[in-house]
Amino acid sequence: MRKDAPEKVSQSELTFPVEELEPLLSGPSSTLAPFEPAMVKLKNGKTLVLRELRRDEAPKLLAFLKKLLDVDHDFYDIVGVRVYAEVLGWLRSRLKDPYQMIGIIDGKLAGFCNGRKMTDDVHISLHSMAYQRGGRVGAAVYYAKTQYAFETLGAKEWWSTFESYNGWMRWGVGMAQPSYPWPDIQHELGGAKVYYITKEYWDSTVKGYMKQVVGGELVRPVPADLLKASENVEFPDKPEV
Repeated sequence: MRKDAPEKVSQSELTFPVEELEPLLSGPSSTLAPFEPAMVKLKNGKTLVLRELRRDEAPKLLAFLKKLLDVDHDFYDIVGVRVYAEVLGWLRSRLKDPYQMIGIIDGKLAGFCNGRKMTDDVHISLHSMAYQRGGRVGAAVYYAKTQYAFETLGAKEWWSTFESYNGWMRWGVGMAQPSYPWPDIQHELGGAKVYYITKEYWDSTVKGYMKQVVGGELVRPVPADLLKASENVEFPDKPEV
């Protein structure tokens, strides 16, 4: 849009270095406490190691996520494209206070989860995905990020929504999550209905339910040999869907 200046000016054109524009466009530098690596023995007997996703791993994860866009069942395509945008938004500093973890079994990518701090009190559950079947990996990564939000970052509420029927059955119905009135209150994922957990409900009920579903508790610290084995992750050639 153009409009005549209401006053004489000494310079009719002003130039901004991108270094001065970037602080206006990017999210604030994250001050979130780190996620301490954890492990859990799954119901299939395998050990899942959970740790933060590193920035240098993001390009490989993005390449893997592209393969989900061609999966035409169970909403993998929409979840895949949204997770792709979230990881890229984190990598390009266009997402406020995100956190993302990966689950690793025997050095191979087994799962992914992410969320973000919307306010000090309210954290947003974005997505949880399992890339290996039969071990309740999806439950484990959802448990890890929810525990992190409440017990490390001090969230008072955890807001979720669900794209797939399976996710809604497992977490929405399984946890008996209440919902806020819609459309008065909307989740940022497409304006969908907000399901929520309070810290009190987490402590009294949901945390125990999650342990039952996963099959065990998250254990810390992770032995040095398991951490070492999780440093260089092997990304699957194709998703196990």
